[in-house]
Order: sequence, then C-alpha cells, then structure tokens
Amino acid sequence: MSNKPKIGILFGQENTFPQAFVDRVNEKQSTFPAEFVSIEQVEQSVPTDYAVIIDRISQDVPFYKAFLKNAALTGTAVINNPFWWSADEKFFNNALAVQLGVPVPKTILLPSKERPDDTNHNSFRNLKHMNWDGIFKHIGFPAFMKPHAGGGWKSVYKVDNPEQMYKAYDETGQLVMLYQEAIDFTDYFRCYCIGGKDVRIMPYEPRNPHHLRYAADMKTTGDAGKKLLKTMTEYVLTLNHGLGYDFNTVEFAVRDGIPIAIDFCNPAPDADVNSVGQENFDWVVEAAASMAIERAKKAQKGKDNLTWGTFVRNSITGEIPAVAKVAKETPPEKEPKATKPEKAAKVEVKEEKPKKSKKAKA
Repeated sequence: MSNKPKIGILFGQENTFPQAFVDRVNEKQSTFPAEFVSIEQVEQSVPTDYAVIIDRISQDVPFYKAFLKNAALTGTAVINNPFWWSADEKFFNNALAVQLGVPVPKTILLPSKERPDDTNHNSFRNLKHMNWDGIFKHIGFPAFMKPHAGGGWKSVYKVDNPEQMYKAYDETGQLVMLYQEAIDFTDYFRCYCIGGKDVRIMPYEPRNPHHLRYAADMKTTGDAGKKLLKTMTEYVLTLNHGLGYDFNTVEFAVRDGIPIAIDFCNPAPDADVNSVGQENFDWVVEAAASMAIERAKKAQKGKDNLTWGTFVRNSITGEIPAVAKVAKETPPEKEPKATKPEKAAKVEVKEEKPKKSKKAKA
C-alpha cells in the first residue's frame, strides 16, 4: 500500500468517460493521483490505496460490490454508497418521492408471475389474488410494466389493454414488476446530479435510438420554461439528498407543466461522449472530477466517508421531517425546498414552438 492516497475509477465496458475523468483529476491537482482501480487481493478489513473510488460497474459484478463494501469499511469514500445501492430499488424510490413531495406516476407493485426457487404455495399464504379490475381502473391504459429493481431498459413492456398486460406478465418469470401509468408528455428531460449540488438538465427523447436520445430541444418557453427548470432543479436535489446518491440521473416527463419523476435510480448513468454529446460529456467529467477531489480532501482515514441520504440519517436519529405530499396530477401548493446548491449549473436550452405530445416510455 502506497503512502499517497489516490482517486480511482472502477468500470467495465465503457471507454470514453473513465479516461477523461482520470485525465481531468490529474490536470486539476497532484495531491491525489487518479488512476483506473487495480485489484490484486481483497482481504477482510484491509484498507485500499484509494481515498475515493468512483463505482461504474459493481451493479453487474458481485465481486466488485463486496470489494467496495470492504473498502468503504476501511475508509474509502465510495461513490455511490455500495451499501445503499445494494438495498435500493425503484418501487421504494417512488414511495419515498411521494413522501418528499415530488410527483411520480401512479404505481402498483406486482408479485412475480412464477414462484421463486425453493418456494411452494405455502410460501405465499399471506398473498391474496390480485384485484386486476381494480388495478386496471386505478392505473388506466396505456401503462408500463418494468422490473421493480431493474435497469438498462430490460424487460420493459408497454400495454394498451388487459389482454396485452396478461401476455406480458406471463413472460416476466420470477421478476417482481412495477405496473405504472403512462404519462402524456410535452417535454422530457434527463438530469445529472453530481455531489448533491451540481445539476445538469438535458432535454431528452427516450424513444429515439440510444445515440440520438440527447438530440432534443426544450419545448416549454418563456416564464413557464424558467419556472419548469427551477422546479426540476429543486426536485433533483430533493430526491438525491433523500436517497444519498453522489452521482445519479433523474428523468422527468412534463405533463400540464408539471415535471413528473419517471426514473431516478441510475447510480451508474450513461456518460459516454457518443451518446450524451460533447457539451454534456465535458460538464459531467468536470463535475465528477471536482467532486472526487473535494471528497478526497475531506476523507478521514479509517472512518466512514460514505454519503448517507436523509432517509437513512433520519431513521437513525429518529427525526421524521415534515414533508408536503404532492398529488400526482396537480402541482404542489408549495414547491418543496431543497438544500441550496453551493454551485448552480447553468442550463442552456433552445426554445422551439410546442410540438404534439408523446407517450412517455418506462
């Protein structure tokens, strides 16, 4: 183990962001050399050389997740918190958003179509038959069905009637699914949140091919556009402070001027220059590099240097914050206030004439 603490990035198949991140951290300072994480042997409770590790891959590699938890236990500031990331899922995120006053689609949790391994009918004595008619009436059509803890647009279904829903449900196997209303939207955005303070709001078209999804423009103009950007910034900060993510994206579908949070559990979000575009890429590289350096400076050797969201912190202290619940179809009487960012990101958008609404994807 070297005497000089380092900043590392742990990654998989992506190519452009890791190298750019390392280069930028090293350009900005020399106290904490940045490099690709190198793992030779992982021994229990033995610290690493890294003051900070940016995690971009452990969601797909269980060995890396165990390595990062051990590193965090011995003082490394792992971004994002590997303990919370392991526990988090989309249905809980939606439930928390409701309590935080952030609008989300109406959502129902569905049990897996097939029984999990090593279970039988006795394992489900507490589970009654689903009231499908009631669910369809509450959610409406069209609707989306997607894994409650999934990602990467895998096993996502759009259904327009009960027959399509039953057919899709039959294909889901042992996956626990979300059944969620579709949102008619006039604008759609994807927003980076870095370090719990820097926000980048990007017009986004989820129905385009992957490399063209950021080739979109903001449709809402004038004062309404300014208000929309302000509200989304506050919602992004509120959600990420609640969840405790240092590096995340939040997606909004805008219906009747209200930004509705569609997906905000993306702790290893796309940051490839070929998909997000050069301007967004440069922003996220700079913001991530600055955050990593700041966290390395604040890290205390051998201590817990992780970020824990307000949900966890309040649970531990017994404090229950008073929050205004927001009806999903109507704006809040008073917009929830988030911690004021230390540095606000500027959002540049082109204003165009409003176009016809589209259906939001899952």
